[in-house]
Amino acid sequence: MRTKLLIVLAVAGIVAGIVNAHFSASSKPPLPPAFPPAENPYAKGIYAEGIIESFQPNGENINIFPEVPGTVTNILVDEGAPVSKGTPLLVIDNSIQKATVAQQKVASEAALALLRELKAQPRKEVLAVSKAQVVAAAASLKTARDDLAIVQKAFELDPQSVSKQQLTDAINAEKVAEGNLGIAQKNYELTKAGAWIYDIENQQHLYESLVKTYESGKALLAKYIIRAPVDGTILSINAAKGSFVSTTGIYETYSQVYAPVIVMGGAEPTYQVRCFVDEILVPRLPTLSQMNTRMYLRGTDISIPLEFVRVAPYVIPKVELSNQRTERVDVRDLAVLFRFEPPKGLHVYPGILVDVYLQVQNGEQPNSKPSE
Repeated sequence: MRTKLLIVLAVAGIVAGIVNAHFSASSKPPLPPAFPPAENPYAKGIYAEGIIESFQPNGENINIFPEVPGTVTNILVDEGAPVSKGTPLLVIDNSIQKATVAQQKVASEAALALLRELKAQPRKEVLAVSKAQVVAAAASLKTARDDLAIVQKAFELDPQSVSKQQLTDAINAEKVAEGNLGIAQKNYELTKAGAWIYDIENQQHLYESLVKTYESGKALLAKYIIRAPVDGTILSINAAKGSFVSTTGIYETYSQVYAPVIVMGGAEPTYQVRCFVDEILVPRLPTLSQMNTRMYLRGTDISIPLEFVRVAPYVIPKVELSNQRTERVDVRDLAVLFRFEPPKGLHVYPGILVDVYLQVQNGEQPNSKPSE
């Protein structure tokens, strides 16, 4: 009985193994794609991945970085809003710089006041004092001379009536009074002449330097308000009130990289597509301005003809358009830009990835007529 049970179990195990191997070996049908891929409309056409941008006569989107670091205190615009050149977009805390500018202003005003004081010399009150000192010195000299004359006359009448010391003291007193008068007169002339020209020039330069410092501080203070550099549309605001921003941008929470604080698009209501053609396919391109090109919106059967705008002739390292990370393999792309106008009722936005087919031979028409 036990032997029969073992045989039955062995046979069951073999059958289970065969069944499991059969199902494991059988391939499952692949899942259908999320959306049907765009078909090449040309008999000979090359594929390029593209990204929609707002139309710019040159460059890409307008990335705005603050010129000063600080905490965002106010955001004055909304995403998608049209703005004109000079419109305030974002305010950064300027309390420290504001106090610094106030201090620089006071310093320049103090220097100007001293410069005006030097230019206003002589002050009439000071000149009057100096003149009075001349009068007093002249009176002292007259007194000393009168005293000397009395002593000398007494000495001439009776040499025994005046000592030699008295005569010497009177002579010296007259010389001292004469010297004091000369000093008072020179001091009066110096006071009357006003401030020395070199002192005025030195103060003038100091004042101008402080004014430049104040103007520089005011210019820096103005940088705490980020303004629109050109007419355009706000595409993205990556900062929030209370966020810290620096000259390298703002640190994004999810991507964990630094990004522009504000991204702006052009003012025109048209769009452009930046296509990245692999360097291997570049020699196959015909005359760019004459070739037919179509763009396909992913997830739809909509295609839009493109109008050639320009080519960026500098071949760049291939990038992943989703997050702009440079690939490890050194493969390069040529950027070709096309303009288009979306059909009525179709909403497209900058940043959408699209499929683009470029016709290789001139004059060739698409095999099928894609829907517009």
